[in-house]
Amino acid sequence: MSSTLEPTTTTGSAHDAGRGRRIAHWDPEDEEFWRNGGKRVATRNLVFSVLAEHIGFCVWSLWSVMVLFMGPEYGLSAADKFLLVSVPTLTGAALRVPYSLAVSWFGGRNWTVISALLLLIPTALAALVMRPGTSLGTFVLVAAVAGVGGGNFASSMSNINAFFPQRHKGWALGVNAGGGNVGVAVMQVLGLAVLGTAGASRPGLMLWVLCAAIVVAAVCAALFMDNLPGTRNDTDALRAAVKDVHCWLLCLLYLGTFGSFIGYGFAFGLVLQHQFGRTPLQAAGLTFLGPLLGSLTRPVGGWLADRFGGARVTCAVFASLTAATAVAVWASHVRSLPLFTAAFVALLGLAGAGNGSTYKLIPVVFRDRAARGPGGGDADPDPVRARRLVGAVIGVTGAAGALGGVGINLAFRFSFAEWASGVPAFIGFLLFYVVCLAVTQAVYVRGGPLAARE
Repeated sequence: MSSTLEPTTTTGSAHDAGRGRRIAHWDPEDEEFWRNGGKRVATRNLVFSVLAEHIGFCVWSLWSVMVLFMGPEYGLSAADKFLLVSVPTLTGAALRVPYSLAVSWFGGRNWTVISALLLLIPTALAALVMRPGTSLGTFVLVAAVAGVGGGNFASSMSNINAFFPQRHKGWALGVNAGGGNVGVAVMQVLGLAVLGTAGASRPGLMLWVLCAAIVVAAVCAALFMDNLPGTRNDTDALRAAVKDVHCWLLCLLYLGTFGSFIGYGFAFGLVLQHQFGRTPLQAAGLTFLGPLLGSLTRPVGGWLADRFGGARVTCAVFASLTAATAVAVWASHVRSLPLFTAAFVALLGLAGAGNGSTYKLIPVVFRDRAARGPGGGDADPDPVRARRLVGAVIGVTGAAGALGGVGINLAFRFSFAEWASGVPAFIGFLLFYVVCLAVTQAVYVRGGPLAARE
């Protein structure tokens, strides 16, 4: 089929029975193909991918809001609440690799529908157990199930990466991820609205709203999204990716950026309560600011990476994260809530920009790797192999980034349990950012060839 024709879609054909909407031909790197319908189809899939991923993040961040409703009658300590916030982050991290592979097994559109409907399970379970007298173990198990919302990110990013040409990936992945990330802020605003109107005894109101949104996202995905060809055998791509040192270097960088975003976003309210004595309502009035800014800066980071190179932007981000963390330590020392809040919000905004720039590096690096033969020599570029490698690496780095969120919340848990302060945790985060800055500078900025091909 000529690449100048509009993307061809078959719906329920004999060739593709049971697969739903399936695109038969896709070549976004061909500029004429892109102009003659490719961009329209890709944008439509991006819009509804963002919707489904957004709801996934709402569910994933659910327990960072639920703990604000847990007053003294629940009998939980600060360390217990940090544990509840950490558990869904951990299960979400574990699910990201199989979720990214599920796109190749089921098709992007089909898996978006399935993964959206799965979100009803943790939401319904939260409604059943959210009452005083429930054991900590029960809360931990139910919070763990909310990790399915974290898996949605990897499958969504892997799917959308395949729709867009290299020259637009930074922007497209940034918009897709940023639209999903803002679900953390939306969940916190919803929690604030319920706390401010119905009070801490009515968390179920949030859950009913969330259930309705889940159904809408699943229906829209079924009606308006498509499956792409050429995404089979991604387990082979996964094996190839994990043998490449660049996969693990990118995991380290994404651990620092996305781990910061999700870790700080989930912990913000608890840190304000236990470090500065804020009430749940006072904390909820501030906590949405950081995740909202981080979500908005993610596509900006992707756009800047498209223009100036992902390596340079990521390097600047880690330098800025180091400085903002130092300000947070100082603000904690002098007990300045305004300065601490400003530093914490800045950390989330910078982490969001770093998420976008780091993800821009993935297709750049692995497009180069895909163009090498088995012996490491040059070969003709293979766009299908590159797509598979990038999809696999997105799953691995996404899991690593989520583990960073686990690390941040567990560090806060230990820090508050041992010293009744988050300062020791912040000092550890600062040292980690210095390491990430050094790696980015040494490998992807001074390395030259990779940056030059961006």
